[in-house]
Amino acid sequence: MAPTKKKHARSKACVIPGGFTVLSLQFSEETVSRHSLYVKEHRVRAEQTSRRPLDRTLFVLNIPPYCSQDVVKDLFSQFGSVDSVELKDHPGSFQESGPIVSKVFRPAEKQGFKVGYIVFQNSSSLTAVKSHSYDVPLVVCTEQRPVRTGLQKWVQQYQESFIHPDKLQKKVDFFMQEYDKRKEEEAEQQKQETEQQQEDEDGWVKVTRGHKGTKARPHSEAANQRTLQKEIRKKKRKELMNFYTWQHRNTQKEHIAELRKKFEEDKQRIALLRAQRKFKPY
Repeated sequence: MAPTKKKHARSKACVIPGGFTVLSLQFSEETVSRHSLYVKEHRVRAEQTSRRPLDRTLFVLNIPPYCSQDVVKDLFSQFGSVDSVELKDHPGSFQESGPIVSKVFRPAEKQGFKVGYIVFQNSSSLTAVKSHSYDVPLVVCTEQRPVRTGLQKWVQQYQESFIHPDKLQKKVDFFMQEYDKRKEEEAEQQKQETEQQQEDEDGWVKVTRGHKGTKARPHSEAANQRTLQKEIRKKKRKELMNFYTWQHRNTQKEHIAELRKKFEEDKQRIALLRAQRKFKPY
């Protein structure tokens, strides 16, 4: 028997304005209430990096607090192999700069709804996610993937907050080794830039672009003298221009005062002529 149009319409994906596809999320098979996830293909070209390719990255909104990175990865693995999962408090660009800090030294994460960036191995996985039916929910907690909530979750977090001193010491040593290595590389790079900027026999200085696009400045004595002389000449030109400006303003003031004086003299002459006028009707 062929399915009715009503059932066939329900099996389609739910797409809302804005291009988001709505996926239903169910905590377990026994629960009745459902949660909605809003997914969309990530197409922000300003954030195009190797970690978020435009053709394989899925943008997810409204991820509940009980879904960790591992849980989200398992949920979306049914649509294809997942390379990486990134959860954030709000949408934003990916920050690759800075040392990698262990989770022991990181500040406590906010417990709330998050946004996610899921990178698949194949672009066909995005099509599979966007065509998934809303009536088929994604189950979070299963026998193969148990998810703890409530008091059990608090107890687990409390137990994981304690770390063995030997493991902590290894993490600290590893961080300090990476820090010393990074400082040595920066010092070596600065030394090479200084050597490149030394004066040659004719007194020329080679100015190169420094680290991260910053323009390096010459530090030789002759270069500093030339810069100082240039600033002095610039200051003298500015003073001369200010003098000419003052002279022009003073000339304008004198001209205005002379015009006012002539205006008063003409005004008195007109008044005198009016007083001397005699009325002669015949």
